[in-house]
Amino acid sequence: MAKKQIDAKTANVISAQPRLHQRAGEIQRYGTVNHLLPLELEEPVRLEMTAQLNQLLADTMTLRDLYKKSHWQVAGPTFYQLHLLYDKHYDEQVELVDSIAERIQLLGGVSIAMAADVAETTQIERPPRGREEVPVQLSRLLDAHQVIIRQARTLARRASLIGDDGTNDLVVSEVLRTNELQVWFLSEHLVNVPLIKAEEPSAAGAA
Repeated sequence: MAKKQIDAKTANVISAQPRLHQRAGEIQRYGTVNHLLPLELEEPVRLEMTAQLNQLLADTMTLRDLYKKSHWQVAGPTFYQLHLLYDKHYDEQVELVDSIAERIQLLGGVSIAMAADVAETTQIERPPRGREEVPVQLSRLLDAHQVIIRQARTLARRASLIGDDGTNDLVVSEVLRTNELQVWFLSEHLVNVPLIKAEEPSAAGAA
């Protein structure tokens, strides 16, 4: 009894001692949205948008990491150019990850965050752990971009239809345009053109 009384008296005492190993219930479950946010968007709209945005976020985080893997493991005559390009694209995808996650939280949702959860959610094919040739790296990245671009177009149209102009603007002006531009830069590396000497026109072509 005395021990309980002492604990009750000291429970709220301010102390410089850190309280380690704390665990408690979640303050909000994944897949839900906060109620009563003054956003002029009904709860069903916010639920739908946060679910789709979390899918987009998982895929964007996967693409981001695929760029870093490619940055570290690229090899061959184009090493320097692609090493820099991959890192530039990685940085741009990092910015998109933040923008998408913040939009989810702004809508009252919970953004996906941990690697294990992302791996379970993403639609992008998982690469092997080892190094791959440059054409395979480029093709994997382009395939991943295609997944995101397809999803972004669908999400943007849906957001516009149900009145979520903020999500529409984010997806079109940031996600879609960034991914389209990166696709252009990558795809130009897969064009088979001579490096040193131009091909002579054929006799049929000259005629």
